[in-house]
Amino acid sequence: MTTTARRTQTVAALGAALALVLTACGDDGGGGTTSTGEDAGLEGATLTVGSKEFTESNVLMWITIGALQNAGADVSDASLAGSATVREALESGELDMYWEYTGTGWVNILGNTTVDLPDDLYAAVAEADAENEIAWLEPAPLDDTYRIAVTGDFAEENSLTNMTEAAEFINDNADDGTLCAASEFINRDDGLPGLQEAYGFEFSDVIELDLSLVYTEIGGSCQFGEVFSTDGRILGNNLTVLEDDGEFFPGYNAALTMRQETLDEFPAIEEVMTPIAEALTDEEITALNAAVDVDGETEEDVAMEWLEENGFVG
Repeated sequence: MTTTARRTQTVAALGAALALVLTACGDDGGGGTTSTGEDAGLEGATLTVGSKEFTESNVLMWITIGALQNAGADVSDASLAGSATVREALESGELDMYWEYTGTGWVNILGNTTVDLPDDLYAAVAEADAENEIAWLEPAPLDDTYRIAVTGDFAEENSLTNMTEAAEFINDNADDGTLCAASEFINRDDGLPGLQEAYGFEFSDVIELDLSLVYTEIGGSCQFGEVFSTDGRILGNNLTVLEDDGEFFPGYNAALTMRQETLDEFPAIEEVMTPIAEALTDEEITALNAAVDVDGETEEDVAMEWLEENGFVG
């Protein structure tokens, strides 16, 4: 999934934070010539797209900005810290849209638990959030769920492939049960508290870090670390992701969320974004994340290159 992804933080300073981070990135001209932009009906629209302050969320924001600009809209960006902050900005009208995850919507926004998840999590979230006048467009195939990871060598040495084995190992080897994780994962019900309860164990120590530091500290400051399943740094740091064999974590399919009034005013947004969402598979988003976090490209450049390579902008 703040620190970073899908992370809950206080919203008291929302107005001030937005004032600092809102950056105009639209253009006056615009319309595109591709199937996603041609005759899209967004000329004259002024929109603000938000994100949480982690790579994948920012990449999705810039993909959206590029696509909407191509369709004729004037678009601004706003990268905020934490799930609660960006959601509050959406509800207050300071943002028009941002990409959210179904698991975060179900647990953190709608107040449910990870017990007895609905068979169609997206449909349940979309239906429930409609009562809040928030629309969820069709989700992408990508499922960026929480996972726990170790180094490849540590996994091999201790025969660890899944969370049941990890829980048994930690219960038997307390001194080797240190976890590095970001603050939101440490505190949210679909994160550390629920995970430990579900598998019947407790990490011997938890080191709170910015998520960007967790990947390089696995095998250093800690044996275990919180990761996101589509993060390119998993490959870049030779990490082994432990299977959630008890199926604790809900699905985290990404979907563009927006106020219903925005969608009603500009229904062409759905026309523009649906084929883009359909193309965002686990493999595609992992490669985009790796281009930023491993290869050092900017999120905006990676997003625009992907839009162009896939024919979504011209």
